[in-house]
Formats: sequence, structure tokens, C-alpha cells
Amino acid sequence: MKIAYFTDTYLPQINGVTNTLSRLAAYLDHKGIENIIFAPAGNSYCYQTMVDTSFSIRFFLYPECRVSIPNLYRIGKRLAQFEPDLIHCYTQFNMGLAGLNYCRNHGIPAVASYTTNFDQYLDYYNLPFMKKIIWDYHKWFHNQCLVNYAPSRETIDILQDKGITNTALWRRGVDTELYHPCKRDDELRRKWNASEKIVLLYVGRIAAEKNLQLLANSYRVLQAQFGDGIHLVLTGDGPLLPALQQEGLTNVTFTGYKTGEELAQIYASADIFVFPSTTETFGNVVLEAMASGLPVVGFASGGVKELICNGANGVLCGSSTDHEKFAQANVDIIRQSDLRSSLANGARQYALTQSWSSIFASLLDSYQKVAEDGHRWKKSA
Repeated sequence: MKIAYFTDTYLPQINGVTNTLSRLAAYLDHKGIENIIFAPAGNSYCYQTMVDTSFSIRFFLYPECRVSIPNLYRIGKRLAQFEPDLIHCYTQFNMGLAGLNYCRNHGIPAVASYTTNFDQYLDYYNLPFMKKIIWDYHKWFHNQCLVNYAPSRETIDILQDKGITNTALWRRGVDTELYHPCKRDDELRRKWNASEKIVLLYVGRIAAEKNLQLLANSYRVLQAQFGDGIHLVLTGDGPLLPALQQEGLTNVTFTGYKTGEELAQIYASADIFVFPSTTETFGNVVLEAMASGLPVVGFASGGVKELICNGANGVLCGSSTDHEKFAQANVDIIRQSDLRSSLANGARQYALTQSWSSIFASLLDSYQKVAEDGHRWKKSA
């Protein structure tokens, strides 16, 4: 089987899509399954797998993201040489649309992923009037694909409610060797000036849609109770970073973007993972934190509520975004070391059941069924 992927975001950008897709490509290479990724060009990055890049420009709302301007003729020639059995449109916009267009014109089965709740993001950027336009486009796009993969049951419910058919659950995995409690680093905690403190950690994009203003407000509430006994670490970058740095919060460390072993050490060196976002279709960082032995505090919203088992591997503090409730959900974990230890063990045990190999194996089974049933795909779709 030969598989072509089309994505509007890829390495060196760091996010859930790039993390999953780069791992999937490596898995397919290991299995001897030919694959190629069509993605926006970015910073002369040296790719380890077969990647075809298109000219791109910065996206004004997300400066670190790229907007591709695909050359359909050149992409078509490359695909004609590659002869894919199936095309997976990992995103729905410029590059994804190029992949879908090729499928329509050449009778190749198309599948797609839905990974981002764009309509929820619009509220944070004062663009709610675009919601209907976005959903109309998604419905048009996804209903031309034989399968639409979503990472959580709640996301599937949302898609079906919007009239998008042929949905299937495809969760995400975690590398439990990379993210491991044994990588706790006392020297790193000393650098944070937090050796004897309870360290709360957030990892992810520093942006409005991640609900980080609520986290800042919650941290103030916690500091009023625990003073210098707690410390907050924020790992990531994004447009909200300057504003957060000017919030005047004390006992806070901003680490910037981190990957690989550095990121694994940051996770393992914290004590509680705080994740205030309510817009996640899954929540890769939540699973990484659990693998690192951290109890997670989050809202019962999106894909996150399907990862956190309240009282077993973390705390769900309802679906309403109230900073007082979010702060209160952390109080008992901060105070009680036994509870913190029990939740941490539960988090690690849950993560051990979420291997990438089983996740990718189930996806390949689905691909095979789609390819075998590819005769249903018509150029006129």
C-alpha cells in the first residue's frame, strides 16, 4: 500500500498534528509501507522521511503557522510518479484541499482527519460570525471523504451533529519511554527556584484559545493560599506570551518551546499538570503529562474529559470555565502528598495502555478496508 498525506502544518512547527503525523510516517517507514507527506515549507528543516514541501507564507493570526500556496501541477506530477492507493487529508485547507482535488480527479480513495475545533477558536479572536461559513466548508469537504477520523467521541458527536458522515474514532498514543517519571531532575527544579515547592506545569501553545488567562487568575487564587509554597512553569510559545509575562505573577518560569528529552525532563520535574483549555479535540500534552507521572487538572470538555478519570488519574472540575473552581480543584492535590502520589500512579498506569503501535495498527486496518472498498470512489464525487 502507498499512502500520501496532505497537511497544512508540519515540522518544524510543534503541535499535536505534527507530533502524530511525524510519528506515523516513521512507523510506516519501519513497516516498509511507502508514504509521502505534502506540507508547507518551513525554515529549511531537514526531514527524516519523504516530504514534499510547497511555498508558504506566515498566517497573520498564527505567526508561527504557515499558509501554503500549493503548485497543483507539480504536486500532480509527483503523485503520478508515486501512485498512491489512498490519500489522507490531515487538514482541510490549502494543502488538504489540494489532496482532495487530486482524489476527485483521479478516482483515488480519500480519508480525512478532524483535529481542531476551529469554530471554538473564532470566539477567542472575535470572529464568531464566521462559524457558519467554517462549518459549511467542513461539511462540504469531509462528506467527500470515505472516512473522517476524529480523536475523541465528543468530537465525533460534534461532527455528526453538523451533518458530517462516515466518522471513525482514531485516538492518539504516547511514548512512555520518552515521557517517564524517572526523568525527574532536581537540578532543573533548582534552576526554577522550586526545589521544595509544588510545581504546577502547563505545556502547549501560549494563546488565548488555550484559556491561559483563566490559568493566571487561578494561580493568583492559589498563591493567596499557598504563597511561596507553589511554583508555575509554562512551556511553549505563542501570541499571548508577552501579555502573560506582564501579568506580574510571582514564582513563575517561562521556558519557551521545548522538545524531546528537555521536554520530558520538564514534565517529570513537575508535580501537577494544569490544563485549562476547553477547545481540545484530544489533548496530546495531557497524555504526555500522565506518562510522566503527573496528575492532571482539567475541565470536563472536549477530548480531555475522555482522558481524565476523576479521582483516578486527575481531577475534572466541571465544564464551566470558572477560575475559582479550577483553583479549588488543585488545592487537595497540593496539600495531600498521598493523594498526589496515588493520582500520579494512576496517570502513569493509564498512559501505559495508550501505545502508539496499537493506535497506528488500528489506523492501518482502516486504511486497508478503505482501499479495498475504493471502487465506491467516483470522479464525480
